[in-house]
Amino acid sequence: MRERGKGTEPSVDERYTQWKSLVPVLYDWLANHNLVWPSLSCRLVSEDVLELLGGVRSSSKPLTRIVNGFTFRNRQDNLLLQCLNLSFMADCEGNTDGSVPNTLVIANCEVVKPRVAAAEHISQFNEEARSPFVKKYKTIIHPGEVNRIRELPQNCKIVATHTDSPDVLIWDVEAQPNRHAVLGATNSRPDLDKSVVLWSIHDHISTLAAEAATKSPGSGATNSKHSSKVGGSTDKTTDSPSIGPRGIYQGHTDTVEDVQFCPTSAQEFCSVGDDSCLILWDARVGSTPAAKVEKAHDGDLHCVDWNPHDVNYILTGSADATVHMFDRRNLASGEVGSPVHKFEGHNAAVLCVQWSPDKSSVFGSSAEDGILNIWDHEKVGKKQDPVGSKMANVPPGLFFRHAGHRDKVVDFHWNASDPWTIVSVSDDCESTGGGGTLQIWRMIDLIYRPEEEVLSELEKFKSHILTCSS
Repeated sequence: MRERGKGTEPSVDERYTQWKSLVPVLYDWLANHNLVWPSLSCRLVSEDVLELLGGVRSSSKPLTRIVNGFTFRNRQDNLLLQCLNLSFMADCEGNTDGSVPNTLVIANCEVVKPRVAAAEHISQFNEEARSPFVKKYKTIIHPGEVNRIRELPQNCKIVATHTDSPDVLIWDVEAQPNRHAVLGATNSRPDLDKSVVLWSIHDHISTLAAEAATKSPGSGATNSKHSSKVGGSTDKTTDSPSIGPRGIYQGHTDTVEDVQFCPTSAQEFCSVGDDSCLILWDARVGSTPAAKVEKAHDGDLHCVDWNPHDVNYILTGSADATVHMFDRRNLASGEVGSPVHKFEGHNAAVLCVQWSPDKSSVFGSSAEDGILNIWDHEKVGKKQDPVGSKMANVPPGLFFRHAGHRDKVVDFHWNASDPWTIVSVSDDCESTGGGGTLQIWRMIDLIYRPEEEVLSELEKFKSHILTCSS
């Protein structure tokens, strides 16, 4: 973006207008989906799960289909079928009476394959409309807010949700019945719940066996402790089965905000919290911290992610508007610890960080400033643009800024099945009076591919480009 003068920043509307004018140049594909209610979490899972959830695959026969300006001769060749998990809150402006319950929504999502969409169509979307690429499949009435959604890597139809209560709920989204989010609807019954730190779903098998042995013949499921009133009557619902913790790990002095497992170990994990601490744990050696960074940031820590390609690197995001990268080989219990690098590209609290599944050095960060930044830590320390150029003030490592949201970007997720494709969601209640914005997008590959490779490809089209410009 061009500089506006010292100390001045473009307004949200100005920034958004400028971003939208650049969409055909910066993106290979983008879908914009208006949400009626705000969402705090979003996850894209693989095509295989879509089959389990009843997703419709196209036949092998050629067909013509027009979607939002895109024409496909063969739908199967040009679209990737995905499953999208979303949470909807019921406390936004316009729903103060609680007429709409909190929900977990599973949607069928069609992702356009690379280099299929025409540039002139990418930016032709209505901010107030819903994208035809996103189709709701199933709604689950959720007890309380859905603050986080995570799928089981070994079986993506098993989904965990974290609520505004101490509980973690486990859902089999294939088996759950579809519900209608209407006034007075009772909560869906989770398949498993428990407020623990470290546990295993496999323990659920032994829990059910123990409970079955203690129940009288012909009795229902586990004992009931929750009740809700619908239409003036009291309807007691059976409790979901629960399991006990395998271990409780106490090392934080304030609220724990995020936890992440080591990608190569089910016994090692890390946690961050409002005490500004990053803690590494190893269940094999007990419940005391394996390493603890006492002051990882100058503020509360909101998020953490562990590099799936290089397990030595851990990212943290903080209320101090920065992202820090730590090398666990340089951490020891009781020490302050220094990050390998501090990434400063936001001007508000960082809410989410995630490593790319496609390249080991690339990661994303989203914040309350409405920006989702894409970084490459291998670019830190490399040659910089000349002083005075438009890129002179770009933070080291930053190579792409997604500015398509008009309020805080509360969550995003890299698509593991389609390289460089991201789903992001923003809470637009305060700025637009609406619910939120969901966007699925992929930057154009000319941005992240090696410079020599890009220049070589562009050279092939040089004559065509010159002809078009004339």
